[in-house]
Amino acid sequence: MTDTATADLEALEARFASDIAGASDLAALDAVRVAAVGKKGEVSLLMKTLGKMTPEERQVMGPALNGLRNRLNEAIEARKAALEDEALNAALASETVDVTRPVAPTRIGKLHPVNQVMEELAVIFADMGFKVAEGPDVEDDFHNFTALNFPPDHPARDTHDTFFMEAADGETPKVLRTHTSPVQIRTMVSEEPPIRIIAPGRVYRCDWDQTHTPMFHQVEGLVIDKNTHMGHLKGCLEQFVGAFFETDTVEARFRPHHFPFTEPSAEMDVRYERVGDAVKVGSGDKWMEILGCGMVHPNVIKSCGLDPEEYQGFAFGMGVDRLAMLKYGMSDLRPFFEPDTRWSGHYGFSPLLQANLATGLS
Repeated sequence: MTDTATADLEALEARFASDIAGASDLAALDAVRVAAVGKKGEVSLLMKTLGKMTPEERQVMGPALNGLRNRLNEAIEARKAALEDEALNAALASETVDVTRPVAPTRIGKLHPVNQVMEELAVIFADMGFKVAEGPDVEDDFHNFTALNFPPDHPARDTHDTFFMEAADGETPKVLRTHTSPVQIRTMVSEEPPIRIIAPGRVYRCDWDQTHTPMFHQVEGLVIDKNTHMGHLKGCLEQFVGAFFETDTVEARFRPHHFPFTEPSAEMDVRYERVGDAVKVGSGDKWMEILGCGMVHPNVIKSCGLDPEEYQGFAFGMGVDRLAMLKYGMSDLRPFFEPDTRWSGHYGFSPLLQANLATGLS
């Protein structure tokens, strides 16, 4: 190899070594790599000329070019590792968190009024010894109607009142449950008395107007024991109304009514006055129906495999959405199910504030 060729290779190596050392980031370094040892890089092009050389020239230039390529590749890898370390250190420095600083406020959304009322109900009844029970939204005829003492010709069994599923051949069609009462049946079938549960959840009926929607929320309560009577029912519900509306004064009356699954049955009214769109329970001269209730019908107890001569109990049910409307002053039920963040922002609750009886439900 001539002195000129040696000088050219040394100059080429010095130039690329300078470019490698001066690369400020990984993108610049990769550009140097391509220019030096890429498929069309200067060193790669020199390697392609070996085929045109004499055997004596190849014997000298081959090792020289291979050595140059290896040294440049090693320099590139070393610079790459250094740049990666620098980038990692810079990222760690920029992401340092001062844990002593106050947390920046962040928008975490609002709790829907229905969820808020569900939590309030669970807290109130848990304080009275109730547990929460759940069941499926799609029910069979037995749990939704028959076991609850609905006669075969009851209007609730018609399609204008109830959403029926398409039935398989030879099977009774299932329904979207019209109340959470099937949860009571499932509990009485699977558990031994004494029983004390509430059953909150979604229910479905063919209805749609200012105060009715096809899907809404309901909570029902059930107590089954050997010595339960109407006085226990009255005391339980008056205590619930006082806790829910956060008042020490509750005046209630029970009017005779009819439900297939209770006997005797009643509707509970409370004395109230309206303050804006909300209601104030315990004062005023008006009466408002708030829920339905009664003593569990002996036929229902018998359908669940219990002896009505030994066990009796009471049940009640109310609309969760309506409770939210009454307590928090909402005049229309339909916005409950509309995707309007302005509505939820106005009526929603902070998810960080848990309902409890010690400091106030809401």
